[in-house]
Amino acid sequence: MTRPLLNRRLHGLGTSIFAEMSARAVATGAVNLGQGFPDVDGPPSVAQAAATAIMTGHGNQYPPGPGIPELRAAVADHQRRCYGLAYDPGTEVLITAGATEAIAAALLALLEPGDEVIAFEPYYDSYVANIAMAGATRVPLTLRPPAFRPDLAELESLITARTRLMLINSPHNPTGMVLTRAETEAIADIAKRHDLLVVTDEVYEHLTYDREHIPFATVDGMRERTVSVSSAGKTFSFTGWKVGWVTGTPEIVNAVRTTKQFLTFVASGPFQYAVAEALRLPDEYFATLASDLQTKRDLMAQGLSDIGFEVYQPDGTYFITTDIARLGEKDAVEFCLGLPERAGVVAIPNAVFYDDKEAGRTQVRFAFCKRQEILEEALSRLEVLAY
Repeated sequence: MTRPLLNRRLHGLGTSIFAEMSARAVATGAVNLGQGFPDVDGPPSVAQAAATAIMTGHGNQYPPGPGIPELRAAVADHQRRCYGLAYDPGTEVLITAGATEAIAAALLALLEPGDEVIAFEPYYDSYVANIAMAGATRVPLTLRPPAFRPDLAELESLITARTRLMLINSPHNPTGMVLTRAETEAIADIAKRHDLLVVTDEVYEHLTYDREHIPFATVDGMRERTVSVSSAGKTFSFTGWKVGWVTGTPEIVNAVRTTKQFLTFVASGPFQYAVAEALRLPDEYFATLASDLQTKRDLMAQGLSDIGFEVYQPDGTYFITTDIARLGEKDAVEFCLGLPERAGVVAIPNAVFYDDKEAGRTQVRFAFCKRQEILEEALSRLEVLAY
């Protein structure tokens, strides 16, 4: 690929909004409710497993390309335990440098220049870059407030002869929407009728509050056409470890692995041993994680509503989307750029996740994966905005 062509594909992407807003948080001393990472570490037993791996020489050198056998087996066990899905850890599981690399490798492996990819809008920012780097075209299905449910008739109308796959994120970042079983099955039916692949970003699979997560691979006829992606960062609160995985048929996993080897090759050696232990934590761990985050979601939803934000309560994830129009504000980007100095809080403008900037112009996303006292401090600071 020539440099001019690559530059045209990536034109306008610029610096990640997360990097920019996190830098503002540091510079101003603001409470950072922008980027989605916890402010406490995950289970001590998992951290100790990583330390033990390092000190005993497990993973300090290059791990196997597909991932260590122990983690591939643990991922397969997790899929069977949680969803009744059977995967061969030797041929149907691939370990990656987080879900971000998994999605990039999947899209680069499965797309050709000129292909079209249907994705929910607003979309996580790396999707835009990944599709552009593959030379494909993104086709947005816009999710609209207050519920951000997908319009299935509109989804089918977007399919053309060039449509190659659907990139589905549920639980959905940034809106917190979680697909219902009926929606999942309807989208799966569309994929089967039009012979489409589905790449699913399921990193928030254990962070749901009002409905259960239904993996596409559990729907009849979808296992062979689904690339399932998840990771350890969100579930176990070790986002810096960057351990993710892909599950799918041997043909799909081999295609993704072929691309992945030219991205990071391998990564996170000792942490792979720790994540293998984490995936075997008892069911109580996952239930407590969701319950604690639901309490924080409810705290933020009520507090933001009391201040004057219109609040769209999420079904899952770390995030809560709001609308600032009731506060007399008209542009979320300007609002968020000024918020650190004005109120000592950092948030993310949802407009950066849209092609149609007008659709998200007054939407602002807050992360609530922080300690309760931090959330309370942020709400206290935001009271200066109250109408």
